[in-house]
Amino acid sequence: MKGNVKANRHLCSAACCRPFPLLHFKFIILKTRTLLAIGLFFSLQTFSQSVTFEKDSTISLEPVIITANKIEQKQRETGKVLTVITSEELKQNSGKSLGEILNQKVGIMIGGSNSTPGSVQTLYVRGAAPANTLILLDGVPVYDASGISSEFDLNTFMPAQIERVEILKGAQSTLYGSDAVAGVINIISKKPAAGEKIVTDLDLSAASFDTYRASVQIRGMVKGGWNYFAGYNKLKSNGFSSAYDSTENGNYDNDGVNQDAFVAGLGVKITDRFSLNSYFKYDQSIAGIDAGVYTDDKDYTYNIKNTVIGLRSEYRFAKGSLHLNFQRNEYNRNYLNDSGNIGGYSNDPFAFFFKYNKEAYQGTSHFAEAYTNISFGKGFSMVGGMEYRRQATSQDYYYLSNYGPFQPVPLSKDTSHTSQYSSYALLLYSKNGFSAGAGGRFNHHSVYGNNATFSFNPAYNINRIKLFLNIASAYRVPSLYQLYSEYGNKMLKPEQSVSYEIGAEYNSEKLFTRVTGFQRNIRDVFYFYTNPVTYAGTYINEDRQDDLGVEAEASLKIGKTLMLSANNTYVTGNIYTKDNVGKDTSYYNLYRRPKNIFNFNAEYKVKKLLVSAHLRVTSSTLEPLFGALPQRLNGYYTADFHSEYHLSDHFRLYADIRNFTNQRYFDQWGFATWGINFRAGVQVSL
Repeated sequence: MKGNVKANRHLCSAACCRPFPLLHFKFIILKTRTLLAIGLFFSLQTFSQSVTFEKDSTISLEPVIITANKIEQKQRETGKVLTVITSEELKQNSGKSLGEILNQKVGIMIGGSNSTPGSVQTLYVRGAAPANTLILLDGVPVYDASGISSEFDLNTFMPAQIERVEILKGAQSTLYGSDAVAGVINIISKKPAAGEKIVTDLDLSAASFDTYRASVQIRGMVKGGWNYFAGYNKLKSNGFSSAYDSTENGNYDNDGVNQDAFVAGLGVKITDRFSLNSYFKYDQSIAGIDAGVYTDDKDYTYNIKNTVIGLRSEYRFAKGSLHLNFQRNEYNRNYLNDSGNIGGYSNDPFAFFFKYNKEAYQGTSHFAEAYTNISFGKGFSMVGGMEYRRQATSQDYYYLSNYGPFQPVPLSKDTSHTSQYSSYALLLYSKNGFSAGAGGRFNHHSVYGNNATFSFNPAYNINRIKLFLNIASAYRVPSLYQLYSEYGNKMLKPEQSVSYEIGAEYNSEKLFTRVTGFQRNIRDVFYFYTNPVTYAGTYINEDRQDDLGVEAEASLKIGKTLMLSANNTYVTGNIYTKDNVGKDTSYYNLYRRPKNIFNFNAEYKVKKLLVSAHLRVTSSTLEPLFGALPQRLNGYYTADFHSEYHLSDHFRLYADIRNFTNQRYFDQWGFATWGINFRAGVQVSL
């Protein structure tokens, strides 16, 4: 979690990310007016399921999806808004981070994806706060229990280790529980396919900023029903300064990253109906951090380790299946600023210098689930299950500033923990072009008590046109830090929301278009309150957050060689709160999130050569400032070019030019983004 440490403090537990003991920044958390606007916008975007040209000349290959309703379905069988990043698209984006790839998709903004390698990847889906999108690994939630909020770091996922990504938007807490407020992103790992004996994949690339990536994967199936996979990824980069050097004197040091990622799995098909699979994932990143906006620090570093162990079983019977999942996820994050070089927030209204800080955060999450899906015939089926979640953290940190030392009472796993018990059910119907889903979840939390959700999702297919409506509620539970830290409040209630989606899509052999309007209303928003007299700070529930927007996307195939695609996202939001004298007020607060983001892609393929160009245009954004009006950041555009040549079915060469026109811009005020840069590599599959 490097890069914009101060600006991304909701993601990072470094000293400068915590609410200060003397200068308490208010968390500005979201709310808005109610309008649901759907406009007709004809734009062109890669349809989720299609990124390559196929001989059958169809755009949509319509793969089987599992994230929408936890069962195998075709896209047309559900009214959910779902996008798939296929295995082939991931290959065509070799050498990029997962954040860079997601950043091209409709409705998604990844702050930090164009910063120095290893920077914090701040995920905004439909303008929602980062912790309001749930990350899944093979359908199982993953969290960082050591953070201020619990969102999982996208940097720990290597695209070379991913088979595909399913992006499901809208409130999804009925099936997936806490944090699935704006949507879920299911990262599905590579595994051996039926009939694969031994497959080895190798990917090597070099890029600007002395950046090198290497990936090797092996997978296969052996006699007796056994399957295996293993992979290792290495990222090494000198990078560039996270903080922007406004003086351009070249004195800022580079903030590089050294990352190792290992995955492995072993599975067995015990009978024709029963299979058992294990999964192991380990990631370690060591990198430099800067002190704050425009402010260098030459000896501030982090060392982050993440370990995930999972076990999954499936039993298939005549009209359904039974699934059992278990996962243990551990985060260890350590930060050190040893005062050889004193940084600080020198551009803040009140300078707050850290002369020394040492921090250690450890978080553990356990997840256990049993669910089943059953077909009743005549178009009816059901998904239902029960799950258990437990999180615990230990945290110890010491700060020495120009105001003196500060060391809160350390947190211990023995006292800083929560557990949740949930049960859920979803009834599905699909027949003669009509489909619908209705369900709910009951959740019991060990600190605040009970909450519940509902979902309703009808859709209707008329020839090639699908109309859909989604009405659903969702929730986000307080993090361990928000409950137990020196600013914690055990009286916090969960954030609860209701979301609405309405839209239409058209899908033919040559053209796909989809327009979706959405509205999200959140109450009991988590808010960091500072007492104006004592300056004491604590987390409270306050305010109402209302967000709304429109997504438009399409893709068009011209002949057998040319694909044009684009998308546009519009989002706005207001927070409703009380001012210092108790008067109700509201204001726009989707900071660092452009109201409009447009992506355009043109792809040309002939014989063994593929070339593509990508254009991204964003409108201006606002950056929150302490004690002052927000800073306006100008909109910008970036243009990227990609080419690849297939020497054979097993060898592929590729090269990229990113930010071809060398644009200078800010995603986050005071932190650098890359100028023109290059990348080249080779893929081998044997």
